[in-house]
Amino acid sequence: MADATAMETSADRRRRRRDRFLRALNEARAVRNQVRPRQARAARMRRAIHMRTFSW
Repeated sequence: MADATAMETSADRRRRRRDRFLRALNEARAVRNQVRPRQARAARMRRAIHMRTFSW
């Protein structure tokens, strides 16, 4: 039973670390988009073209 709780805490820890990382990543992208709007727009356009031509 102690192993099950240890595994849950480990999974929770990984989930929290992932959430924290993704929050920081989104924040960094937002800051970059504000600082370099032209580059951000070009990246959005490239991503949109990629998604339109992407085949599953």
